[in-house]
Amino acid sequence: MNKKSILIFGAGKIGRSFIGQLFGLSGYEVVFSDIDTKLVQLLNERKSYPVVIKSEHEETIIVPNVRAIEATNKQAVIDEVQNTSIVAVSVGKNALVHIVPVIAQGLLKRYERNSNLPLDIIIAENMRSGDEFIRQELQKHLPSDFPLTKLIGLIETSIGKMVPIMTKEDLDNDPLVVFAEPYNDLILDGEAFVGEIPDVKGLSPKKNMKAWVDRKAFIHNLGHATTAYYGNFKHPEAVYIYEVLEDPNVLEFAKKTMLQSAEVLLKMYPNDFTKDHLNNHIDDLLKRFQNKHLKDTIFRVGQDLPRKLGPNDRFMGIIRLAMQQGMEYDQILKAMVYGFSFKATDENGERAKPDILFDSYMTIGLDYTFQKVCGLIPGKNKNIINQIKSYYNTIN
Repeated sequence: MNKKSILIFGAGKIGRSFIGQLFGLSGYEVVFSDIDTKLVQLLNERKSYPVVIKSEHEETIIVPNVRAIEATNKQAVIDEVQNTSIVAVSVGKNALVHIVPVIAQGLLKRYERNSNLPLDIIIAENMRSGDEFIRQELQKHLPSDFPLTKLIGLIETSIGKMVPIMTKEDLDNDPLVVFAEPYNDLILDGEAFVGEIPDVKGLSPKKNMKAWVDRKAFIHNLGHATTAYYGNFKHPEAVYIYEVLEDPNVLEFAKKTMLQSAEVLLKMYPNDFTKDHLNNHIDDLLKRFQNKHLKDTIFRVGQDLPRKLGPNDRFMGIIRLAMQQGMEYDQILKAMVYGFSFKATDENGERAKPDILFDSYMTIGLDYTFQKVCGLIPGKNKNIINQIKSYYNTIN
């Protein structure tokens, strides 16, 4: 392993625009494993791909030294795991269970060759406790005496980079191109590495990772979804996030929601955050949300209601924490209620499939939806259910 290489599971938007870009520009060979055979073929033909940075001054970055393997070619994937310097996964939670068995086989081959060779796995997924999830999955496929804790680092991240949906026209022009915002900080768990932390520009290792994962979920994700839901309610004809933020009422509503959440995080993590830090972070996020060049759609940011209104996600997660701390959450709850009326469509006028499913719950009734989606049980969570109903009836 003289040359440095990273094996990235998932050649999607985050895999290419963020992880691949950071490591590729820092001298690593970038190897993707993906199920999209056409994408794999193109990456191997061109051995590079463009990332277009969408801001006032548009810039195209070419990520060099790239190749790819088909995820179905198990032997090739096992060989890469055996020989790579570091691994990253960016496939989405539901696909993780399908890639872990082959990673485990690669780890065994690696261990047979050198029983002291560590490997760190960067978990570039939008999920909490991804390290525990992957650890449990790996344990199912490794011998009980495999030194998992000693040799394998499971590195949680906080993915703050915004990557918009590409239009068919964009992809027809070049299927390899990805758009992204200029923001390029990859916050990750500095305490979880078993090998050396890579010398890669843009990596931002942190000590108490849980605090940073919560900052992402309960300020960034919360503020983004709030903008989409309240913005769609106030301006149903608007397409882009920046459009609705031109309305001072929407901007103020989103900021107020994020600030209320920040108060809860300050109480939970007094050693990690200051009021100034979180206030500045909120101002920076709102400025980034207003990036006209990114053309991030209300549809992309708001869609998938069953997940985003789920029991531990951006709204209900922080509401539960606020309740535990005895703190106010009325503004966050109002923001969530606008999600129940979210009707944004894609460029073809289509609703997202999960949102159609959500609507089917709503036709059964509010109580059913609260229980099915938000994890709120009538009787047990009577107070908060009554608060939601009261506000829902006010705005509808």
